[in-house]
Amino acid sequence: MNHFFADQDAPLSMLSVKAEYFPQLTEREQKYAHFMSKASHAGSRVVMRQVSHESEPIFDLILAIHANLNGSYPEDDDSQRQQTESYLEYVSQFLSNLGNFKSFGDSKFIPRCEVAFFKQLVNLAKIDPSSSPLALSPADVNHKFTSHHLFSTVNELIDTGIYHVEEKAALLGFPSQGYTSSYYLGLPVTPEDMALLKEQLFAELAILPENTRIDKVGNQSFQIWVASGNVKNKITETYPGTQITLSNNITKVEFIFGDHSREMHLVASYLKQAQNYAANDTQKAMLQEYINHFATGSSQAHKEAQKLWVKDISPVIETNIGFIETYREPSGIIGEFESLVAIQNKERTAKFSSLVNNAEEFISLLPWSRDYEKPTFNPPDFTSLEVLTFTGSGIPAGINIPNYDDVRLKIGFKNVSLGNILSAAAKSSSKHPPSFISREDRPIFEKYQSDSFEVQVGIHELLGHGSGKLLTELIDGFNFDKDRPPLDLDGKPVRTYYKVGETWGSKFGQLAGPFEECRAEVIAMFLITNRKILDIFGFHDEESQNNVVYAGYLQMARAGLLALEYWNPKTGKWGQPHMQARYSIMKTFMKHSTSENFLRLKINDAKDDFTIELDESLIKTVGHECVKDYLQHLHVYKCSGDVKKGSEYFIDRSTVTPDLASLRDIVVSKRLPRRQFIQANSYIDDNKVILKEYDETPRGMLQSFLDREL
Repeated sequence: MNHFFADQDAPLSMLSVKAEYFPQLTEREQKYAHFMSKASHAGSRVVMRQVSHESEPIFDLILAIHANLNGSYPEDDDSQRQQTESYLEYVSQFLSNLGNFKSFGDSKFIPRCEVAFFKQLVNLAKIDPSSSPLALSPADVNHKFTSHHLFSTVNELIDTGIYHVEEKAALLGFPSQGYTSSYYLGLPVTPEDMALLKEQLFAELAILPENTRIDKVGNQSFQIWVASGNVKNKITETYPGTQITLSNNITKVEFIFGDHSREMHLVASYLKQAQNYAANDTQKAMLQEYINHFATGSSQAHKEAQKLWVKDISPVIETNIGFIETYREPSGIIGEFESLVAIQNKERTAKFSSLVNNAEEFISLLPWSRDYEKPTFNPPDFTSLEVLTFTGSGIPAGINIPNYDDVRLKIGFKNVSLGNILSAAAKSSSKHPPSFISREDRPIFEKYQSDSFEVQVGIHELLGHGSGKLLTELIDGFNFDKDRPPLDLDGKPVRTYYKVGETWGSKFGQLAGPFEECRAEVIAMFLITNRKILDIFGFHDEESQNNVVYAGYLQMARAGLLALEYWNPKTGKWGQPHMQARYSIMKTFMKHSTSENFLRLKINDAKDDFTIELDESLIKTVGHECVKDYLQHLHVYKCSGDVKKGSEYFIDRSTVTPDLASLRDIVVSKRLPRRQFIQANSYIDDNKVILKEYDETPRGMLQSFLDREL
C-alpha cells in the first residue's frame, strides 16, 4: 500500500521566464504568447478526462476546498500540520500530473493524510458531502462526456475515486484485463476490439483516431466519441453521418461528435484571438487549420496544421497543440491532449543549428546501409526553448514531432529542446543526492550530468527520432526497390514491410512507444562519443569530452536501474515507455556486452543499497560495440516492419531477470520524489500583457490553477 502514497518533499520549480525571456518579446509577440497560453490551459480538463474517470471531479473538489477555505488549512497542532502538509503534497502532485496517475509511471497515487481529515476539509469548506460532484463542475460543462456523474456523492468520490486502490486497477491498461483507462467507456474494451477498430474502421475510412474516445455500448457495437466544439457531425464527407457496419458484417459503429465540446470551443476561440498577433501568413494559416480541427473534429485538419507548423521555421514563440502522444492509450493509437507555448533561447539554439547542419554526416555514421534511410535528409527546425506553458500530464525534456509518418517523410519535422525543463530536471537537491552513484563518481556526475543530458537529448530528438525510413507500400508502388529489398540482419533480403494504410503505431501497437524511445536513446549512446558533436555543444578539450561521455553512460545505467520502480513484479507490466527503454539499455550494458566488468553493481553488506561500477576505459570499445549491436537490431526491425522478430527481441531485452528483480525493493526504498513544475499565468491590463508567477510551494501550485478559471 505504501508505494501508492503521494510523494513527500517533492522539489517544486517555477518555470520562470518573467525576468529574462518575456521582456525580450515585442508587444505583438507577448500577446500571441498570451492567447496561445490561454488556448493551451483550456485543454487541461481534457487531459484529466483522459487520465482517469475520477480525475476531473477530484480537480473540481480540491479547487473548491482551497477557494472556500481561502487557503487557510487546519494547523492548530503538530498532527493537523502534518495532515495538512500531506494533503497539500497530494494536491500538488495531482495538479502537476493533471490527474491522479503518475505521468511518469502510469500508476495511481493517493493522499498520505487520513480519509477523515480529507472529509474534515470538505466540511470546513462548506461543501455538502452528500451532494453530487456535478455541483462542483462548471455550469455549462457537457455532462454526457464527463465522469462527475459516475460518483453519486462527494463522499463516494473520496472513498472510491481518491483513496481506493487495487493492484491491477491502479495501473493504466485495458479494462478487460483489469487495468484502468478512461480512453474507453461502457463495457470493458479488449485488445481485440481495438485491433478490429484500427483495421476495419480507422484504416479503411482513412480517419485518424488521435482525437477520439471509445464507448463500447454492446458486444458488437461501438460509439466513437470525437473531440469537437460542434456537437453535430458537420464533416459527413469524411466521417459517416449514420451508424455503419464494418466489413466483418457484424460490428456496428457510430461517430458521436461533441466530446470535450466546452473545452474545444474555448481552445478554438483563443486560437482565433491569437491569429490577430501571428508573426506571418504561415502561422495564420496554421492557426486556421487548428481552429477547424478543434471546432469540427476533423483529424485531417490537424494534419494540415502540422504541415504548416513544420514550415514555420524557428519562430520566436514556438507552439504546438493537439492530441499528440499515444503512449498512455493501451492500443497506442489515441493521443493525449498536449500543448506547448515557449520562447526561443537563441544562444542554445545556435548549438542545435550546428548539429542540424551536420546531421547527414552523423546519420551516415549509424550502423546500417542507406537503404534504411530517407534518400535525402530534410533538415528540421531544431530550437532550444524556455517553456512558458505546457499542458499535458507531464513535461518532457525534448520533443520530436509531428508523429504523422507521411508528413515526416514528405515535409519534415521539428525538434525542440526545453531548456528550463532540462536545467531543472538535472538539478541535484541538497536533501536528495543522486542514489546509487559512488562517492568517487559523484563529483563528475553532479558537474556534468546537466551538460551530458543536454547532449543526449539533442542527439535523441534530432538524430534518434529523425533517422530511419519505414519500408512502405504506397498506393502507386513502393518507397524501396521491391525486387531488390534491403538486407536483413542475416544478410538476406527482408521479407516484411508496411502495407498500404499501415503505420509504425498501428503495426507495433502498445510496444511502438517504448521500442522507438529505446531506438532513439541507443542512438544517443552510440553518438555521444563523437568528438565533433561534443565540440558543437561546447566541450572542446579531451578531459571535458570524456567526462560528458562518462556522465552520459553512468546516467543511462542509473536510469535503467531506477526504471525497476516502474515495472510491476506481479503483472510483469511496464508503466512508462522511456523507463522500459532505459532498463533494456542498462541490461544490454550489463548482460549483452563482451565484458562482465563493463557494468557491475556493488551491493553493501546490509543488502539495502548498492553503487554502480562502470568501467570508463571500456566505453569506447566494449560499451560502444554492444550499443551498436542493439541499435542495428532495433532499427532494422522497425524499418522493415518485422513485428514478430522485433517484438520478441525487444521484449526479451526489456524482460526483468530474477537477479535484477531482486533489486527492485532497494530501488523503491531509495526513490527520490519527481520534480513538479509550476507555470505562470498571463492577463492583459491596459493593453499590456502581465505575467504572474507563483511561490514554489503547493499553495503556489494551487493558486496558479485557481487563477486560470478552468
